[in-house]
Amino acid sequence: MKLTRLGAGGPEVSAIGLGCMGMSGMYGPSDRGESIATIHAALDAGINLLDTGDFYGMGHNELLIAEALRSRPRDDYMLSVKFGAQRGPEGAFLGYDASPPAVKTALAHSLTRLGVDFIDVYRPARLDQKVPIEETVGAIAELVQAGYVRHIGLSEVGPETIRRAAATHPICDLQIEYSLISRGIESAILGECRDLGIAITAYGVLSRGLISGHFSVERELAPTDFRSHAPRFDAVNRAHNLALVDALRARAEARGATVAQIAIAWVLAQGEDIVAVVGARTRERLEEALGAERFELSSDELADLERAVPPDAAVGDRYAPAQMAVLDSER
Repeated sequence: MKLTRLGAGGPEVSAIGLGCMGMSGMYGPSDRGESIATIHAALDAGINLLDTGDFYGMGHNELLIAEALRSRPRDDYMLSVKFGAQRGPEGAFLGYDASPPAVKTALAHSLTRLGVDFIDVYRPARLDQKVPIEETVGAIAELVQAGYVRHIGLSEVGPETIRRAAATHPICDLQIEYSLISRGIESAILGECRDLGIAITAYGVLSRGLISGHFSVERELAPTDFRSHAPRFDAVNRAHNLALVDALRARAEARGATVAQIAIAWVLAQGEDIVAVVGARTRERLEEALGAERFELSSDELADLERAVPPDAAVGDRYAPAQMAVLDSER
C-alpha cells in the first residue's frame, strides 16, 4: 500500500483509507461480523487510516471499531474522528455544536468508546455557524497540547474558513466529497488547501455507491438509508446519473478494471496530497477497491474519463436541501 503524508506536518497514511460510516446503519442494515472482518482485512492489506464519526449510529461505529481493534497494536492504525453533529434518540439530526466545552466532552466520550488514549486526527464534522472556527480549532489545539489529539483536520468547509483555521493551528487535512461526479472543490477549495500545505481526504469517491458499478435504477433503498433522501438518488436523477456509469464501464473494461476501480484510480491520480477514503462494508467490496492501486492512468486516459463524465454532468445535489444549506463548502 502506497503511503502519503497528510499535509506538511501530518501523519503518514495509506493512500486508500477505510470509511466506516456504512457499518453503522447509515446505508441501511449491515452485518457486524462482516464489518469487523472487513476492518481486519483492511489493516492486513496495509490500510492504516480508519475514518469514523461519534454520531455514526450514535456511538455504535466507535464501539464497533474498538471491538475490531482490540487485538491490534496501536501503531498499526490511525483514527480520524469527526464530532459536532447532534442527534436525537430516534436518529434525527438536530444541528451542530462545536463550542469548546462540546469539543472536549465529545473527545472524552470518543476516547472511552474507542478504548484509546489519543485520536490521530480530530475534526469538526461541519462548521458551527454560532462558533468562530478559531474557537473550535483553539479548543482542539489545547487537546493536542494535552496529548489527547495528535493532529487537527477540517471537514466540509470553504476557503475562508480554511485560512482562518490554519492561522490558528496547523491543519493536516480537509475531509470533503470528491469524485468524478462531485468536483466542486476544484474551483477554489483544492487550490486553497494546496497553497496552505493541507491534504485532501476525499470521501464519496464512488458517490456513495452511485458510480460503483453495482447500483441499479430498480434498487430500493430502506427508509433508514441516507441515500433515500439524497436528491442525486431520486428516480429521475438516478437514471440520468447511472447513464454516466455506462460510459465509465466501457472505459474500465478496456483497461481490465471494474467501474469502481477506475473511479477510485481517477481520484488517486489527482495528486499525492489526496487520500481516497473508501466506504467498503464487506471484504469483497474492499478487495475490489484495493485493486484500484494497480491502475495508473495516463494523461490521455484521465482526459478521456473527464470527457465521458464532465464536471457538471451529474444531476441532483449530494445532500438534501436542509443539509446543503449548512455546508460552508458550498458558499
